[in-house]
Amino acid sequence: MQKKNKWKVFGYSFLGIVIIAVSVLGYEYYQLQPKNHFKSIPVVSSGNNSDKTVQQGNSNDTAFNVLIMGSDARPGETAGHSDSMMLVHVDLGKNQLNVVSIPRDTRVYLNGYGYTKLTSIQYILQANKGPKQGIEETVNAISKLTGVPINYYAETNFGGLQAMVDTLGGITMNVPETIKINSQVINAGPHFVNGTMALAIARERHTAADGDYARQMAQLEVLKGIGKEALRPGNIPKLPSLVNSVYQYMIGTNMSTSDMLSLALAVKNINPNKQVHYQQIPGTQEVMYDDILKANNDEIVIDPQKLKSIITKNFQ
Repeated sequence: MQKKNKWKVFGYSFLGIVIIAVSVLGYEYYQLQPKNHFKSIPVVSSGNNSDKTVQQGNSNDTAFNVLIMGSDARPGETAGHSDSMMLVHVDLGKNQLNVVSIPRDTRVYLNGYGYTKLTSIQYILQANKGPKQGIEETVNAISKLTGVPINYYAETNFGGLQAMVDTLGGITMNVPETIKINSQVINAGPHFVNGTMALAIARERHTAADGDYARQMAQLEVLKGIGKEALRPGNIPKLPSLVNSVYQYMIGTNMSTSDMLSLALAVKNINPNKQVHYQQIPGTQEVMYDDILKANNDEIVIDPQKLKSIITKNFQ
């Protein structure tokens, strides 16, 4: 009888532990739901707004901006160029993403240095003042250029992109136009790729007809491929591993793990073909004097009226 009582006590204790664990996990999942998680949103760079924090009232109206960047810095390097930049407007109320790619060679003015390419800001500031200062100045420059407040930013090196694809076991992506990588021709259309090939496609611009603009499209297609694969029901349990793989290659971010997981839940039910709207910022390529290089350089000059129209359409 004593033995039965002992096992009964053990059974109740174990059941109690299971109930507590499920309750904790349930609470954490509840807290991760976007409508519960994104109640108070930070402002890293204010654009034309002086507010430091956006207090969200009605969760159905919650919207915020995320800057996603990729650095060309190799492992062990303390400075790199911001090689790809996408500004994303996340609208939880409309269950919609508006994505705008910003050309890396956009001509901008950097206080204390003069006119240069946008991609050079991070490198010169990281070399002179440290990694964090370089990223933050790039965020500020993009916020000032667009007039859009930036709430979150995340930058990985390209190893992070490769790791995400490999964590998922590969992705199916659409290659926007035919390109050549080394001696291999990659035809336009759908392809199943591993991390190495996804990274190569995302970086190729020299054999693309539209150069950097074609590369921007390819980068979006890689991200869409990652999103589709990651949010398949069978891969939902891999989300924590996917976030961890990103963090291993993270150069800088103000997003916590819970921020990233909640954002993943936010886009889980978004149809990439219908609820993701993408636009590029057009400009003219001109040879202009670069104050940092002290020489002429190929730079993209943005038409301010066209930029304003794109921003008004996608972020207001």
